Amino acid sequence: MTEISGGHLVAKALKNEGVDTIFTLSGGHIIDIYDGCLDEGIKIIDVRHEQVAAHAADGYSRVTGRTGVAVVTAGPGTTDAVTGVANAYRAQSPMLLIGGQGALTQHQMGSLQDLPHVDIMKPITKFASSVPSTARVADMVTMAFRESHNGAPGPSFLEIPRDVLDAKVPLEKARIPEAGKYRWSTRSMGDPKDIEKLAGILAKAKQPVVLLGTQVWTCRAADEATRFAKTVNIPVFMNGAGRGTLPPGDSHGFQLTRRYAFNKADVIVIVGTPFDFRMGYGARLSKSATVVQIDMDYSTVGKNRDIDLGLVGDVGVILGAVADAAGKDGAESRKPWLAELRAEEGRLEEERLPKIKSDATPIHPYRLVYEIDQFLDENTQYIGDGGDIVTFSGQVVKPRGPGLWMDPGPLGTLGVGVPFVMAAKLARPDRNVVALFGDGAFGLTGFDFETLVRNKLPFVGVVGNNSAWNQIRFGQIARFGKERGDVGNLMGDVHFEKFAQMLGGYGEEVRDPKDIRPALERARESGLPSLINVWIDPEAYSPGTQNQTMYK
Repeated sequence: MTEISGGHLVAKALKNEGVDTIFTLSGGHIIDIYDGCLDEGIKIIDVRHEQVAAHAADGYSRVTGRTGVAVVTAGPGTTDAVTGVANAYRAQSPMLLIGGQGALTQHQMGSLQDLPHVDIMKPITKFASSVPSTARVADMVTMAFRESHNGAPGPSFLEIPRDVLDAKVPLEKARIPEAGKYRWSTRSMGDPKDIEKLAGILAKAKQPVVLLGTQVWTCRAADEATRFAKTVNIPVFMNGAGRGTLPPGDSHGFQLTRRYAFNKADVIVIVGTPFDFRMGYGARLSKSATVVQIDMDYSTVGKNRDIDLGLVGDVGVILGAVADAAGKDGAESRKPWLAELRAEEGRLEEERLPKIKSDATPIHPYRLVYEIDQFLDENTQYIGDGGDIVTFSGQVVKPRGPGLWMDPGPLGTLGVGVPFVMAAKLARPDRNVVALFGDGAFGLTGFDFETLVRNKLPFVGVVGNNSAWNQIRFGQIARFGKERGDVGNLMGDVHFEKFAQMLGGYGEEVRDPKDIRPALERARESGLPSLINVWIDPEAYSPGTQNQTMYK
């Protein structure tokens, strides 16, 4: 009679889900999973901190569309991963965290690293459970995957006690769901009457606008979104992972005029992004406009702000259906509206040009992010990890295609950069990766730069170094004055280029803006993980930082 252990059942279930990589930090509670993964041909990437493992699993999901997996030990191993899980939860990113636990035979006896992991994880996951028996291991893993994709996606958590994981059961007594027979399509269109209603609203609109959010990428809906924009002839703004849906220079794509457009629009369509702090909780939309919300999550629709129409389902399916139903009715009448926005966009670009082209030292952040934008190509994954410096980049950097922008998401978690780089290079080794870090953000998970070196994962990293937590510093100075405003916000000058060199990567320091592009080129040509340490002006603050809701 063939027997199989719990760890090998985990690996078989992961293999059925198409998992080819797990991110982990070792611990005695979980080693049988490693043994199973080796047998199933699943790559094991071991990191230096469990938060990195969780962020990397999240990043892997964002890049591939498949559920990323992190495996950590019990107690502090699991609690170290909490931040990564919480970030994925707010970003609606599907991932599975598997955590160890003491043996069932030692339940409530004070075993090593024993904590109520499931209770801790329930508020920040779509599904959290302990696995009660070895025969149920694979079944519970597939259940966790299924729940991660129930409605808007998100993370799941499984705790597996050590004796459950190590024990063996007869293979025929272990339920191993067959791949492709326990998960089905979630591409729902919602109520067809609502599709017709939205088509009618758009047909009458003279100055409509659409905002494409992260769910457009979640649903891999760039083609449908583009067809919708071109057919309806509607100006498009993009945020979060929705950036890059339309390429730079597209006649329907806009970046700087969102507030102007929202103030003047007669119809505003919000796709796949909530009315959270980034949207002023809905208050930034004109009160006289007809507001339509399209989202995968019913609980998001109409939250924080009344709307005129809500559609729940796969945003790509909905946009495609609306394009078919609306056709080109009224499209010609919108040409003056697009021309008005294009003129305003040009005016704002001209207004900030002196800062973008500034030769000042310390280097203006606008100049740095401009040089990075010019460095990107059609095959570059851009990753932003920081506060004020990434806010600057959001106004300038234009990813060249769908899915090529990654940032922490609405939780605002710093420290995602190195693990996102790790995930992006493992998932798409053919792709160039450029990561922009704030100096504070890099310090949170930066030691896993060594993991990138060890696994030969080259990328171009840039640290915008102002030796300060400037996104918080601005508001603190505004509230308490300069003397108290710097408290807790100033850091020492760190030579990150030397840190990279110490760990076996490429490092270079830049103090003159004309040297930025050559340094980026040398970093890419090195074929190594790299850090270009760029000294930027600590007294320059992004418009986004100066306008943050928390300072009002």
